[in-house]
Amino acid sequence: MDSLPKLPGLNFDGKFKQNHNVSHCFDFRNGYRIPKTPVFGVGGDPKKEDSLMYNKMNRNSILFDPILTYGCVKKPYINPFKPHFVLYDKKTLKFLAFFKQQIFESQKEHVRTRYVNIFYFLEDDTITVIEPEIDNCGFPQGKLIRRGKIKNVSSDKYYTWKNFNLGIDIAMQGFVFHITDCDMYTKEFLLSNGIELNPAECLPIDSTNTNKIIKKMKSASNFKVPRIDDKLRRYLEFQGMVLHFDCVLYENDKTSNQYITYKLFYYLEDDTIAIKELKENREGRYHFSMMMSRNRLPKNWKQLPSEFPSIFMEKSENEITDFYCPTDLRIGETIFVYGKKIILLDCDKFTRDYYERVLKLPQPNRLEIQASEKKKPKSRLPNYLGLGTPEDSMASCYGLIPKSPKKDIINYLINQNKFLRYGCVMDAEHPENQHRNFIIMYSLSNHTIKIVELASDNSGIQGGLFLSPIKIVKPDSNPDEPVYYSPKDLYIGATLHVYSHRFIITSADLYVYRYMQNFPELFTARSIQSVRNYLLLQGHLKEDLANAIEKEVLNQKLTDPIVDEPKDMNEALQSLTITGDPQNLNISSKIGDAKLSDQQPEEREICPYFIIPQKEKRESYHETCEKEYLDNPNQAEDKSSNSKKSTDDTKFVHFKDDILTQ
Repeated sequence: MDSLPKLPGLNFDGKFKQNHNVSHCFDFRNGYRIPKTPVFGVGGDPKKEDSLMYNKMNRNSILFDPILTYGCVKKPYINPFKPHFVLYDKKTLKFLAFFKQQIFESQKEHVRTRYVNIFYFLEDDTITVIEPEIDNCGFPQGKLIRRGKIKNVSSDKYYTWKNFNLGIDIAMQGFVFHITDCDMYTKEFLLSNGIELNPAECLPIDSTNTNKIIKKMKSASNFKVPRIDDKLRRYLEFQGMVLHFDCVLYENDKTSNQYITYKLFYYLEDDTIAIKELKENREGRYHFSMMMSRNRLPKNWKQLPSEFPSIFMEKSENEITDFYCPTDLRIGETIFVYGKKIILLDCDKFTRDYYERVLKLPQPNRLEIQASEKKKPKSRLPNYLGLGTPEDSMASCYGLIPKSPKKDIINYLINQNKFLRYGCVMDAEHPENQHRNFIIMYSLSNHTIKIVELASDNSGIQGGLFLSPIKIVKPDSNPDEPVYYSPKDLYIGATLHVYSHRFIITSADLYVYRYMQNFPELFTARSIQSVRNYLLLQGHLKEDLANAIEKEVLNQKLTDPIVDEPKDMNEALQSLTITGDPQNLNISSKIGDAKLSDQQPEEREICPYFIIPQKEKRESYHETCEKEYLDNPNQAEDKSSNSKKSTDDTKFVHFKDDILTQ
């Protein structure tokens, strides 16, 4: 039986036993493995060591207990092991620091100093930065950097407590913190670990916080103790009592001198004010029955406590403590209603009696404001836009339906088909334009100018209409009030500016001179003299010259009877000599000196050739000869062929310095 293995069911002791569990000998406590002595045996039976039978079997117990013989073994004391996170659990180093932030969007400050606390946790070498919160600072505060390990930028290693000291700068997450001081535990920890601390520094003063503190102190000094008032007593005593004032709204930027009148009501029962607009002021304006509803009126509605948020629009009596009272309402004084100026003019009888009997402050007499007469604004014509003529644009400003400008019908009927013709050349820089000849036709009926270009052989330029009849504005004239060319501006040697072109007048028609003789007040002496000298050189004033000579001869006969009279006209003309410049002509004869003009000599100008076709040939340029030529062209051709034979189809009339013989 002893050789049988001691397995369940093979022994005789406890053969009916069914529980054979063995107690565990190892246990876990707070994450540590701890050995455990089993209290019970297999299956929960008591151990043999605990029974009395076990002690009786060991008869000589001294042999089995070495402690009784040798005593207890003395072992050295070993401190229990504590991990790093257990040793420094809930132990933190605290440093006081600050950093400066640049401000770009404020006019009051450019650099802002912000104070922070740097916490270093010794249990896991993590760091966090927290900014203490300040009331109404205007920017978010609190945790700037989350708790975690932060790398040192210079060494690419994590920060440890050995890298911290007083008076140094530490860069973390884009911020540069300057450490100024630390708490007592931090100083003892660093000194015990062999780190020499730098002297502590003071935190710099922030100008923004300083200004806020000063404002708070001023507001505290200006604080007024609110009066204790019994609202029920005031309501029962002053119910229905209202002070009435007549007032006007004063506006500096108003162009008109009309003042808007209002009615001011002061309710004595609760010291509220209401301002009502009168009916006579509603004409032409929006209808607002009340300028200000019934409410207490502050004296300075912009003066608020420094801690009051500016974004909050609603203000109560807790923020505004100074309101208008009856002693502030005096006739002739100005009160401010939320930025608007109100002048008090007069009050009713009850108001005057109340001020005189109750307040002992008599009101002055009524204030009169004399408003000046209404000034009608002067209507100003708009500027000329360049569309059409200035007269047409001006006519469209006088009514909704534009009307054509009025014309001088009498002048049109008198001067119909009457033109002043001048020959001119173009003052151009290019050589191909210097030999172009033009005719300027000035219409006396509508004061327009027409320019026709003459055709010249082998020039490559086809003659014809160069400018349609139009009024030409003088250069450097006001576009809104233009000044046009007139007959007094057209004379030989004058320069005309026509749409970026310059024309120099070199010749004139005989009709121009006749028109100048009839209306000398329309022309200057220079214009008349220049045309006269030119026509004398061309031989067109023979009759005038002969009449002048006859008058001179008669005068000479009266003064000197010995002088012989010329036999005929040819002898008189042969005796004349023309000297000087063509435009400063002096005529002298053997009989005597007959000066036609005393004009000073002018610059000599070259006149162009006028090429007139045979069909358009006429004796003079005025309309009478033109009508005769158009009515009987054949008769005119016969006269011209008899008077002068020509082999060419065209006749050249040369306007030059030399005198033509006819």
